[in-house]
Amino acid sequence: MTDRQEIHTALDTLLQPERFKDYCPNGLQVEGGQHVQKMVSGVTASLALIEAAIAVEADTLLVHHGLFWRGQDGRVVGWMRQRLALLLAHNINLFAYHLPLDAHPEFGNNAQLGQRLGLQPTQTFGDQDLGWLGNAAFASSQALAEHVQTVVGRSIVLVPGKTASIQRVAWCTGGAQNYFEAAINAGADAFVTGEISEPQAHLARETGVAYLACGHHATERYGAPAVGAQVAAQFGIEHMFIDIDNPA
Repeated sequence: MTDRQEIHTALDTLLQPERFKDYCPNGLQVEGGQHVQKMVSGVTASLALIEAAIAVEADTLLVHHGLFWRGQDGRVVGWMRQRLALLLAHNINLFAYHLPLDAHPEFGNNAQLGQRLGLQPTQTFGDQDLGWLGNAAFASSQALAEHVQTVVGRSIVLVPGKTASIQRVAWCTGGAQNYFEAAINAGADAFVTGEISEPQAHLARETGVAYLACGHHATERYGAPAVGAQVAAQFGIEHMFIDIDNPA
């Protein structure tokens, strides 16, 4: 059993949210019980994840996508009321870390996805250095796409770009389509991320840089459980990752 504040301090020390300009509050978003014995990690603080945490008798949730975002409707009605009501009724702490969880050099989403893809970062790029670039050796963008599909376990969208070998891969998990131009300028042969918008397909064709949209959820399933496992081991508490499937 560990005090909630000790968990909060450990998470802030590890992820350093003060370094980032984010559009959500990072850290403790909903205060539950003072003592932490069992933590569940997940991607998004959805109703399904909260219900799953209750079912396994967790007292703490750690997620990448929390409940509160800049510019959202501030009223506690509808889906927001449902989620908050369950958290408060069951005295569950909700910790959420957005950009800090993407960026951590060992446990973050980018680091964990890169490890699974066999990519070693050589530099960062883009706003707040959230994009990563590394060396690779793939015969074509199709070969890279097949490898990524195997790793993330789902079909992806590929805009092939050039057909030559892929030697420099840039990546940034989640909704990072706006990092594509920065990846091109950094010298990437291919860019791996979660989502694609209409302009990126044209840019890929015109610049010859392949674009792979692999799923927002699918590319961000790795950071929260890695951080959760690290903090749980530090304090000797129970931890489990619960993946709520999401086609996006």
